[in-house]
This record gives sequence, structure tokens and C-alpha cells, in this order.
Amino acid sequence: MKVLTIGDIVGESGVKKFKEELPKIRAEYNIDFVIVNAENSAGGMGITTKIFNDLLNLNVDVITMGNHTWGKKDIFSFIDHPKLLRPANYSKGVVGKGVGIYNCKDKKIAVIDLIGRTDMNVLSDNPFTKVQSAIKNVKDECDIIFVEFHAEATAEKIAMANYIDGKVTAVYGTHTHVQTADEQILENGTGYITDIGMTGPIDSIIGMDKEASIKRFVTSLPERYKLAEGKCMLNACIFEINDEDCRVTSIERIIRK
Repeated sequence: MKVLTIGDIVGESGVKKFKEELPKIRAEYNIDFVIVNAENSAGGMGITTKIFNDLLNLNVDVITMGNHTWGKKDIFSFIDHPKLLRPANYSKGVVGKGVGIYNCKDKKIAVIDLIGRTDMNVLSDNPFTKVQSAIKNVKDECDIIFVEFHAEATAEKIAMANYIDGKVTAVYGTHTHVQTADEQILENGTGYITDIGMTGPIDSIIGMDKEASIKRFVTSLPERYKLAEGKCMLNACIFEINDEDCRVTSIERIIRK
């Protein structure tokens, strides 16, 4: 089985790039299951009903969110859709769900969406304690477990991967929008990469207009972010899984410009 994980879609131009590239990647690599992060897909913050429906029409299997989950009020009209996940470690009682179980090729795949706490400016429960309870709740119901960790700090992501190594099939990071070159299979068999990157404008600072972004750092004053324009790239990662023992056998990074 091959699972394709798509890095954070940034803006409507990122959505367009995703639409163009997904059918090609599916055909080229014989992809079975697709997870895409869409928390930045609407103007760089949140997701709209239109974009959500566009992604569903592409037959993606899971749409994940992160710190910009509530960026567009549209989401409250489809937050309970079975293909949509928001971070599982949001406070108890928050609408939506952070864990889903899906069928694929006679296997059941659990996907757990988590958000980090280091430098994220989001009030959330401890992802390390939450992931333990989430794994316990799904392990007897599924064959494969994927954990998406939407986090800023590299150390926090690596710590999470090692914390649950051997208990899940794969852990991959999102949020920083920069694809890392550290794909590996950990000691106890869990596949891991710190960040799968983004799908959005190339000539940018993590998808945002360069001038506005630089001004924030130079002046230390608040400056409204705006999306960059121009040619886009798609970042993704393919996890190949052995059908017999449901372990990751290989990890391949994808960059499409």
C-alpha cells in the first residue's frame, strides 16, 4: 500500500497546483490513500466550503487542519464531515474530531491529527498524553496508524516520533512549510519525517509575500501577511507499507514545480 501525504496547501494558487498534480502523482506512483493538510488553503488561513468541496471531488481520503482550523467561519457547516480532522488535542468539547478510521484495500487506516505546543500560540492539551489515549482507542480497530503532528519545533516533532515509535505506522510533521531531508524508519519500525513541506508559491517566505514578511522582521512592527503570487510547487511524501505486517518499507519525498 502507498499512502500519499500532501504538505500544507497555501492559498488558492496552492489549491490549483494540488488539483493539477494529484492525478499525475496518483497514476505515476499507484497511490492508494491520500491525506492532505488544508488549514492554509483559503487565503492562507482556514478553509472555505468551496475549497473543501473541491478537495472532496478529487477523492482525497482525509483533510487535516492545524492552528488555522477556525480561520474561516465556513468550517462550522462541515466540521463533522468524516473526512475532516482538526487537532485531537484541542480542548475537550470542541466541535469536530481529531481521529478518524478509514477503509482502504481491505485494511483499516487510523489517522490522528495533533498540534504542537512549542511556539504555536494555540491553547491545546498536551499532545504527548493525548496521543497515548488516541492510540489506545484505535489500536484494536485498525491495521495502520498515521499521526500528523502540526508543530513548529523540530525537537518537539522528533520527540513525538520517538515517544510513539513502534506503536504507530508513521509520524510526519506539517506547519513549517519547509520540507526536511530526514525521512527514516526509526528503531522500532515507525516511519518518520520532520516536515513534508507545503504546496504553494515558490518565490515566497513559506507561501507569503516576501516584502511584507521581511518588513515584520526588520521593523518588529505588525504587518499584515499577504499571499505570494507566481509559480507554485507541491511538496509531499509517499509512505510505502508492507501489506503483510503493515510496516513502512520506504519513504519518498516528492517535489513538483
